[in-house]
Amino acid sequence: MSEPSRAIDVAGLRERNSRLISREGRARGLAFRPRPSDVFVSTYPKCGTTLLQQIVHGLRTGGDMDFEEITEVIPWIELAADMGLDPEAEQKALPRAYKTHLAWSEVPKGGRYLYAIRDPLAVLTSFYHFLEGWFFEPGSVDLETFALDYLLAGSGSGRYWEHLVSWWPQRLDENSLFLCYENLVDDLPGSVARIATFIGVEADEQRLEVATRQARIDFMSAHPTKWDDNLLRKARNGYCGLPEDAGSTKVRSGARESAPITPAIKDAWDRSWSEVVEPATGMTSYSELRAAIAGGT
Repeated sequence: MSEPSRAIDVAGLRERNSRLISREGRARGLAFRPRPSDVFVSTYPKCGTTLLQQIVHGLRTGGDMDFEEITEVIPWIELAADMGLDPEAEQKALPRAYKTHLAWSEVPKGGRYLYAIRDPLAVLTSFYHFLEGWFFEPGSVDLETFALDYLLAGSGSGRYWEHLVSWWPQRLDENSLFLCYENLVDDLPGSVARIATFIGVEADEQRLEVATRQARIDFMSAHPTKWDDNLLRKARNGYCGLPEDAGSTKVRSGARESAPITPAIKDAWDRSWSEVVEPATGMTSYSELRAAIAGGT
């Protein structure tokens, strides 16, 4: 058996990532049957998943931070079995909550769904920096190669555009709340209050203030191990053929410089939007769709 190592090209990245979730573990996650009150934080990767997990947990507990890492208290349903977590178990507080990156066609039905989207170019850069240093060696894969050969072809969660479209018809369902990451961040107090109402938490002013404060970037940056997937890495790095200490962070301060978006990336992202999202939504751009969601349409 070869020594554990990060990938140095897209083929290696894809091969390592393909082992993150076992077939049996994924099947057990898909077979989960939620209670009507259960809440799913449902996103394509890098669309505000961890932020929403923290908001939900802060609201339901009044600010509990007594957990090693957020996945301990809000399990990733596709990976719960592989991490030794029982999705049927009672949680620290109600409602029970779960993370998922599944498309609507696969997500367990019968619960309530917080679905967040994000500017697709921001998703790209965030995803790139998240996997760099964990699944592939820093500098071994440039942003354009990652974009065109990996993300455009589909990550382990499929493609961003089809994922969005799969959830789009649910936006007006009373059991779904659609959010844009940018709107969430721009009006965090208002968004926290909306989420509290949606998940059925009777939140007074103090509870809303605590949940909002603990979801701000300065607070989350001050507690990096709470959101760094250390439990997932301990459970799955070995199966993925990655070094034991390989890892990343989900909370970036914005100080780290991102590689430029090349014309080839921009053209591919625009084309994917026009071919997949526009016919299904009638929206010609992400900014138009963001405005529609903010307006409740």
